[in-house]
Amino acid sequence: MGGLMLDRFGEEAARDALPPATHAYISGGSGDEVTLRANVEAWRGLALRPHVLRDVADMDLRTELLGVPVAAPVAIAPTAMHQLVHPDGELATARAAGDAGLLLAVSMFANHSYADVARAAEGTPSWAQMYLFRDHGLSRELAEKAGESGARAVVVCVDGAAVPRRSRFAKGAFAPPDDLRFPNLAHVGGLTTAITGFDRGMTFDDIGRFAEWSGLPVVVKGVLRGDDAARCVAAGAAAIAVSNHGGRQFDGCAATAGVLAEVVDAVAGRAEVYVDGGIRNGADVVKALALGARAAFVGRPVLWALAAGGVPGAAEYLRELVADVTRVLAFTGCRTPHEATRDLVRAGP
Repeated sequence: MGGLMLDRFGEEAARDALPPATHAYISGGSGDEVTLRANVEAWRGLALRPHVLRDVADMDLRTELLGVPVAAPVAIAPTAMHQLVHPDGELATARAAGDAGLLLAVSMFANHSYADVARAAEGTPSWAQMYLFRDHGLSRELAEKAGESGARAVVVCVDGAAVPRRSRFAKGAFAPPDDLRFPNLAHVGGLTTAITGFDRGMTFDDIGRFAEWSGLPVVVKGVLRGDDAARCVAAGAAAIAVSNHGGRQFDGCAATAGVLAEVVDAVAGRAEVYVDGGIRNGADVVKALALGARAAFVGRPVLWALAAGGVPGAAEYLRELVADVTRVLAFTGCRTPHEATRDLVRAGP
């Protein structure tokens, strides 16, 4: 990221702005944090092979995510409890996303409801993230609320088979402040009940339930294998998000950059494919596009920027990230995100 505005609102700036425990919760991962580090290193382990002498005088980064127009193939991943870093929480994040013309995925663990976030910045598209609870009626109510909120898709996370142990905390978990609200979970019984209530018996047959309940397309998030991705699509998924939860769930699993191409090949154009985990700059985004992703999602960097610079800082970070994607695409000879093809990427320096 050297020299980019991305540094100005990066992790070190957020460390100075946040209580130590909050910074540890946002920046840390599970176990020995092998996957946390591997996500970043895997993108660094790929090199771009640019075309030259291509006409890149007119660049256009606009694209669509499940039919929703966005300014660039970058989106904000669903992350919990934005009030930890800004008093307005996800409302602030939505305003920053709207300023940059990007889509925001809203966590069910948000400190504002799906509907309030959708209304926070006029014209800012949002998706609603959720898990399946053992009591399917609770998930049905949540999905119905998402459908009524103005969200444009439901993001179903499928990596909740166990409760992770966060290595930076003595008891393995972060205890949020007592005054934080979780309005999306009011009908569930609160944060702790929600976390311990995930349905470990969830199967591919359950994917279609979310589309039925919400009336929205379903993005299945947490997929790291091509065979699983193909089965998700066959079960009704409109999109696959290649994700290991930023190394926050299962330490020791594959880095997303290393499995993205396999998932894209398995899906074979029948659904859109996205990726998150370790995306830090424009080169990472372009590598993801070249490997077949429709868009790259960023999580921690948005929270760092919001903590360090508020809404203006987060908006500036997102604008600079898009500008960096534009520069890298131009250097590789691509005028649009859709011109980035797999031959642009190779392993190694």
